[in-house]
Amino acid sequence: MAECKPMMPNLEGEENVIAATHHIVRALGTSKNLTPEMRKILEDLDTQLSTMALTAENKEKEVSDFEKEFSSIKEKIMKWDSDESMIWDCGVDAATEYLQAIHQAQNLSERLGALSVNADGQENELLQGVHSVLQIAMARLEEELTHILAQNKQSFEPEHMSFRSHEEDINYEDSFVSVEDDPNEESLRRDSSSKNPEDYIIDLVDPVVISDLNRIVNTMFSSGFDQECCQAYINIRKDALDECLYLLEVEKLSIEEVLRTEWSNLIVRIKKWNRAMKIFLRVYLASEKQLCDQVFGEFESAKQTCFVEISKSPIFQLLTFGEAIAIGPRQPEKLFLILDMYEVLSDLLPDVDVLFIEEAGSTVRFECREVLKRLGDSVRGTVSEFENAVGSNVSTNPFAGGGIHHLTKYVMNYIKALTGYSGTLNLLFLEATDEDDTISLMPNTLPAVSDEEYENESSNFSASPMAYHLRSITSLLESNLDVKSKLYRDAALQQFFLMNNIYYMVQKVKGPELRPLFGNDWIKQRNGKFQQYAMNYERATWNSILSLLKEEGMCTPGSHSVSKKVLKERFKSFNLAFEEAYKSQTAWLIPDIQLREDLRISVSLKVIQAYRTFMGRHEGTLDSRSTEKYIKYNAEDLENFILDLFEGSPRSLPNSRRR
Repeated sequence: MAECKPMMPNLEGEENVIAATHHIVRALGTSKNLTPEMRKILEDLDTQLSTMALTAENKEKEVSDFEKEFSSIKEKIMKWDSDESMIWDCGVDAATEYLQAIHQAQNLSERLGALSVNADGQENELLQGVHSVLQIAMARLEEELTHILAQNKQSFEPEHMSFRSHEEDINYEDSFVSVEDDPNEESLRRDSSSKNPEDYIIDLVDPVVISDLNRIVNTMFSSGFDQECCQAYINIRKDALDECLYLLEVEKLSIEEVLRTEWSNLIVRIKKWNRAMKIFLRVYLASEKQLCDQVFGEFESAKQTCFVEISKSPIFQLLTFGEAIAIGPRQPEKLFLILDMYEVLSDLLPDVDVLFIEEAGSTVRFECREVLKRLGDSVRGTVSEFENAVGSNVSTNPFAGGGIHHLTKYVMNYIKALTGYSGTLNLLFLEATDEDDTISLMPNTLPAVSDEEYENESSNFSASPMAYHLRSITSLLESNLDVKSKLYRDAALQQFFLMNNIYYMVQKVKGPELRPLFGNDWIKQRNGKFQQYAMNYERATWNSILSLLKEEGMCTPGSHSVSKKVLKERFKSFNLAFEEAYKSQTAWLIPDIQLREDLRISVSLKVIQAYRTFMGRHEGTLDSRSTEKYIKYNAEDLENFILDLFEGSPRSLPNSRRR
């Protein structure tokens, strides 16, 4: 830029006037006609003019000194204007000299204030020159500030940071009927971290240069360039925060883009969001706030303003994603991820309040709470959708093999997983209750727990809102299973199906997660149910078969001797009935090993005992040829065959001769 050539103020005319006036006063003083009073006035005037002449002379000398001082300052500052190297890279001496020149310019500006306006009201040109040089110096300090921050940025490695939460333990599925048992049957674990907030703070910039940054900031603020300083700092640190989100794998998506994204793709993004929120707020922003405090020192307003301006945009970017998930379709498979998001944001609210404690951060605090509220609404709405889905799940075909229906597995594993969020769900359900003075989430079709059942079990189960919901969901499931059982034409298979599914529910509720919410009486009642279903199955299947081994109708009319014809028909019918039961019920499935063994034993005790007794009485009635033809199996054969039942793999008995 063109050099500013300051000019000395026009003092020559002023000196000539004083000299001429002084000459006139002295000439008048030589007159002999002067009265003493007039002579005294002229003497005083002569003294004043002498003083004025001396002042003008000093003023001229002072201006000359200012020009020399300014020339020296300007030389120190302007020599870096054409130098491409950075001042602070050249060493502490170069930086100190540059700052000293700026402080000298500031001081000169203040001293020139007395000479800053001439007779025409125009700013003193020397002062203009000082201001011009100061502006050049401030622009250079902005560059130096930005350069130091960029060159001394510390590496940020989020992959080395760990924050546990529920999503690490849950296998999220995208199908309503695809949840299988967790083979490890582990309870959900919570983030057990007990660190203090200070433990998360890291150095985002090399601590060695903090004092240099502080000196630059102090110099720019004292020169009245505080806004320029803050803006330069904000610009460079905004880029750093954008880089942080990139390292945390956070994509910048609008609400519309999130809503258009397939749920399977959102699962990964939500997990990344949960981790990013914790690392970004607890580590990065806490560290960013510390950096602001260090760099801006005593300038409290600037510290908070800069921090908010730097962090506001990336936080809103994260919150936008959270809001998009909250307002999206409410589907049961989304609940756990939304709960994770709710808990993450809820846990971070104290951190938000500490980071954005001033009025400047009130918008951030408000938006965090708004997104949290929307996530809470989404959780409650999704639970309601889940309840509706359990009640309305329709099957058109019977479930193969009478085993544990996918719906039963899904619901029981689903509600077991929900126990890991008991505190959050109870809070959200209570909020809904407070708003509506009722358990507002219960659909009209939801079968409520009876007063009698509630009173009987209140002594050994939790009466929390969550417990009420889970118990009601299992009531819905039982009703739905009853409807599904009617799809079987075989009455025995209907009971077999209900036995399997109720037993599965009982085993799940017996676990440490659900037992406190359901109570021992609930378990006792359902134990009674599945035992009754097992008994009903045995009656429906085996009573008709065992009736063939009874003595009634065996004798010839009018005689007490056993009819061989009837005996042959009985053995023939028994063989056919047993083989048919074997063929069909080897295809039936009891997944639980203990239940399968117990039912086999129960069937075996009834069948084998009856068969042994019948054979013992009548085996000798038939001749050897008839015995070989009609008594195909002995008791040990039948016992072994019963051990093949309920494996889910259909078999047929060989038409072998009696062994």
